Amino acid sequence: MALSMMESNNRLIYNDAGQGPVQHQFSPYTDNGGSIVAIGGPGFAIIASDTRLTSGFAIYTREQGKLHSLTNAAVLGASGCWCDVLSLTRLIQARMKLYKHEHQKDMSAAALAQMLSTMLYGRRFFPYYVSNVIAGLDEEGNGVVYSYDPVGHCDKNMYHAGGSSGALLQPLLDSQIGLKNMAIKPTAPLTVEKALQITKDVFTSAAERDIKCGDGVIIRIITKDGIREETFKLRFD
Repeated sequence: MALSMMESNNRLIYNDAGQGPVQHQFSPYTDNGGSIVAIGGPGFAIIASDTRLTSGFAIYTREQGKLHSLTNAAVLGASGCWCDVLSLTRLIQARMKLYKHEHQKDMSAAALAQMLSTMLYGRRFFPYYVSNVIAGLDEEGNGVVYSYDPVGHCDKNMYHAGGSSGALLQPLLDSQIGLKNMAIKPTAPLTVEKALQITKDVFTSAAERDIKCGDGVIIRIITKDGIREETFKLRFD
């Protein structure tokens, strides 16, 4: 604080020299990084996340996946504020158990998407600081991807990239999966093998530019036979 000093009757008097109001700020949120990629295709859906958990320039762990299997046909990818991710996923699991006890069946991907949208909207005045993506199979067995903003708006697509590297990943998916602005578009349908290769390529590219993306990638492939998991390494620096 800037102070002026005056001498009066052999004693010192300190006066405030026009110091304005001081605003103290507090935020309950922190960004722990993490990136999610999801791709839906005929008969399959793929969702992947990196394994680096950060805060600023500090790396908390290099082995924290951000994928949560909800059913045999749906997986949630969640990144952002990790304490909010844990709170949200525990609440989702609790509501899924209530649904199964009442209806004697698992929730469909569409039902899970609607439930998550309602949950996020219910917290719109103090939202979960989480980037959510659900990948799964629809009623016809084809892949579908649901993405969200923090207050529950849901968008249904065939592919999506979110999290700290979302702005880097999405243009590559628009080109390779959405076939945007291509003069000659391939006519062959998207296959699991091609979607896997594109997923690995976009994460490798993002790891070169985003310090919050790295170490490794966990990939879950959803088909009518269930969910299988693959991993591959990214750069460690």
